[in-house]
Amino acid sequence: MPRTPRLGTLRQWHWISSALCLAGMLLFAVTGITLNHAAQIESRPQVENRTAQLPEALHAALLAEAHEAGLPDALQAWLEEQLDIRLDGREAEWSDGELYIGLPRPGGDAWLSLDIESGALEYEDTDRGWIAYFNDLHKGRHTGTAWSGFIDIFAAVCVIFSLTGLLLLQRQAQARPTTWPLTGLGLLLPVLLALLFIH
Repeated sequence: MPRTPRLGTLRQWHWISSALCLAGMLLFAVTGITLNHAAQIESRPQVENRTAQLPEALHAALLAEAHEAGLPDALQAWLEEQLDIRLDGREAEWSDGELYIGLPRPGGDAWLSLDIESGALEYEDTDRGWIAYFNDLHKGRHTGTAWSGFIDIFAAVCVIFSLTGLLLLQRQAQARPTTWPLTGLGLLLPVLLALLFIH
């Protein structure tokens, strides 16, 4: 017959997992509210537009080469310095005499367009504010692999926190008669709301 985990061990797993996921749970709970009321939260995006002209030497070098993919090092360095941005890992799209690079990020968006023939550069940056930033963190939108990995680990820690909490409830249920009715209500309420009001 398998041994039941000791209460001290469950408590240890429970408090450690709760400590690890506390900040994340607060973040996801608060942003769950802001996402649910996104239409009621007023947002005034800040849009910045810039234009520039390629230096003659760089423009001549660009015209002399055929580009179908990637970004020449010299051009990348100039764009990053001129616009104060980072282009590592960004996809460069070459089509019809134009270079286009999308620069989406949490809480905002940006893009640049370079006309190969004229050397004219256009850049637009949109900042939607801190609420949009944290909402995008909640959704994992344009956050990269590191944040995506964090969400997976955080979710696993939340599962441990919840399951150890359930086992602790089981241990204390005899002394607290309302344990299972409240637990059942926590399960039943979202199920009923989904069945009755979501169509």
